[in-house]
Amino acid sequence: MVSAVVLGVQGLELGRDEAAFFRETAPWGFVLFARNVETPDQLRRLTSDLRAAVGRDAPVFVDQEGGRVQRLRAPLWHEYAPPLDQAPFGPASFHLRGRMLAAELRAVGIDGNFAPCADLAWPETHPFLRSRCMGTSVPEVTANARALADGLLMGGVLPVIKHMPGHGRATQDSHLETPLIDQSRANLESSDFAPFKALTDLPLGMTAHIRLPFLGDLPATMNPAALAMMRDDWGFGGAIMTDDIGMGALSGPIRDRAACAIAAGCDLVLHCNDAILGFAQAAEGAGRLSGAARVRCETALKARRAPENVDFAALAADLSAMIGTTAHHHG
Repeated sequence: MVSAVVLGVQGLELGRDEAAFFRETAPWGFVLFARNVETPDQLRRLTSDLRAAVGRDAPVFVDQEGGRVQRLRAPLWHEYAPPLDQAPFGPASFHLRGRMLAAELRAVGIDGNFAPCADLAWPETHPFLRSRCMGTSVPEVTANARALADGLLMGGVLPVIKHMPGHGRATQDSHLETPLIDQSRANLESSDFAPFKALTDLPLGMTAHIRLPFLGDLPATMNPAALAMMRDDWGFGGAIMTDDIGMGALSGPIRDRAACAIAAGCDLVLHCNDAILGFAQAAEGAGRLSGAARVRCETALKARRAPENVDFAALAADLSAMIGTTAHHHG
């Protein structure tokens, strides 16, 4: 039985204790960070070893949004503009970006990307998030996010749309505290929620650790009302994973955070930075993948197709011609 967790890895190679832990725990997938990235050969070895440890073609994810949040960097990988700076150049540019990202990721055994970020950029959006947004209006964000997701999928990489139900109005950094978004449901339905409602067919989504008073006191990740809204009212059919449960926005023991998120309706728990003991607690709290959650996760993996062969240099030249080498800042 597979555990309902996506777990981080400690270093550049898989340690013996880690491999044994993963073999026993059987996480659904893995997530890599800059600490795990050195060279293409090293990454290929690591992603291969992770899959060997669990004995199946488990998904391996990364945050490769571009701009500030990019784990694979120059000179060995392409540097992408902050999404908000590219936003004015429209969906065609994001489709190219998605194809390029997918080609680079698949070449090293990574087949999931925590993108697109479909949060609306507002003047007050916290700087940790603002440059990562894909526009300032619902039509712009929706079209750009769709194009990026399609480009990733064409290249064999699973997109993970985030941060549901919409993090854009947050003025606090959820890595440190729980953002409070004190807006009416009607107001949010027509703005921040709208891009997510338009993209409910995507295979995977990620929650936001935000509090919405109309849904009660709990952060959305642990809030049954928030998950019911996204599933039942919006019709999001993909697998829903938490944002990193180690973040400062959540409180309580890791085991309890994981258990609360699953009880609220999340399918998968993401735990990024910890020692084996902490990862074990996350897996214990999340439990085994079963029922509808298991079906959704299996369906998501079926969207992971073999990548098409692409001419990366040609894609990069096309993108550069489209957006200019220096994209203009987007207000």
